[in-house]
Order: sequence, then structure tokens, then C-alpha cells
Amino acid sequence: MRPDAGGSDGIIDLWLFDIEPPLHQLRSLETHLGEDEWARAASFVFDADRNRYIAGRGRLREILANYLDVAPGHVRFTYNGYGKPSLDDAHTTDLQFNLSHSAGLALLAVSDRYTIGADIEQVAPLKEDVASYFFSDAERRDLSVLPQAEYLDGFFRCWTRKEAFVKAHGEGLSLPLQSFDVSIGTEPAPLLKRLECDPSGPENWKLFNLTPAPGFAAALAVFTHGGSPELRWRSLDETYAVSLASRM
Repeated sequence: MRPDAGGSDGIIDLWLFDIEPPLHQLRSLETHLGEDEWARAASFVFDADRNRYIAGRGRLREILANYLDVAPGHVRFTYNGYGKPSLDDAHTTDLQFNLSHSAGLALLAVSDRYTIGADIEQVAPLKEDVASYFFSDAERRDLSVLPQAEYLDGFFRCWTRKEAFVKAHGEGLSLPLQSFDVSIGTEPAPLLKRLECDPSGPENWKLFNLTPAPGFAAALAVFTHGGSPELRWRSLDETYAVSLASRM
């Protein structure tokens, strides 16, 4: 990672940005998109969803371009068999990233050392018993003992941690959501407690609880091999990094 872009070995940069920008910014961001992204944008039925996608991809390209020292339109992506994006080999870099968005906010994690997955969700009342479909038996038991007033926050802590792990793992929903357990509490160091396909997995993964903005929950999953990454919030408007502690 380039020092002026924020980050070095062992540091994971976190970017939080608006994907509902003013029209003039949206028009600038859309100039960065490639043909495949334009095709994807055209598939959205609603303008709001289309514009959020354009803003998210355009801003993603701008941020990654800063690390790569190329123009945003020259950033090239490739996708694995499960649809997870990464930088094309033509960039000759170890830089990895993961983007998530919900409502009008996007969260981007960038690292040059670790495999990462990020998830952000707007906290909103549940319309059905989602936990019974997607959470493991252990997670459902942990949720069931929470006071009713704490259930919604507990649910979204669990949901974002699971989604972040699935995204970092890179195999999409071919990894059954019931095949691993995450902690659901407010502890400073959330845990991957069980990974059915790899009993030693919890030793190699770290989960981080993030507080990106009021009304949102977020998490980061990192394949650390036992390492201890440092998280650093980055600002689109400033040249310095904001420490994680100031955002917790």
C-alpha cells in the first residue's frame, strides 16, 4: 500500500462513504465505470438502486486508483467462480478489498496482507424470523436468551459478522450459514467460535465489530493466520487516517 494512500503492512484501511451523492457528483462518478458495470447498472428496475450502484462502483474505483496510482477508469477487476471481485493480475499487486453497502452508506475495506470481508447493514425491524433460516443452532440459542429490547442489536451483530465471514471466505453461499458459529455479544473481540469444515479455523480468523454510523451495524472478518491487524478509518475529505478508537 502506498504510504500517502494510508496504510502499510498489517494495517487494514476502512472507508465509509455516501452512495446517494448530489447529481453532479454522480455524473462524475459514472464516467469511471466499465462496460460490464454499465450493463449491471442498466439491469436495476428502480433509479435509486441504479444510482447507488453507480456511486458505489465509481467511488470504489476512485479509492483503489489512489492505491494503484492509475486513473479510476483503468482499474481492472476479475471475479472468482462465486462472484467475489478482486483486482486483475495485470495490476501486479497484493492489494485486496471488499465492499458492502446498505441504504445510502457503503463500507470498503482495503488490505495488502490479509484476506478480508466486510458487511454493513441498516438496523431495522425484522418482518420475519430470519434467524431461524440463516443462523446456526448455537447462534439462535444465544439470541433467544437476550432481553427483547436487545434482540434487534444482537441479531444485526450476528448477521453482519456472518456475512463478513462468508464474503472473506470467498465461496458465497456454497458455505452453509449453519456450518459456522460467531459470537453475538458486544465483547471487544468478537469470535468465530466454530468452523465445521476446518476445526482449526477459529485460530486463524479474527472478527471486528464496527460502529460506522448511527442506525447501522457493521463487521469485518480477517484471515490473519494468527496475526494482529490494525484497523484505520480513512476519510474521503482528509489526508490523514482517523484511529479506530475514535469511532468505537
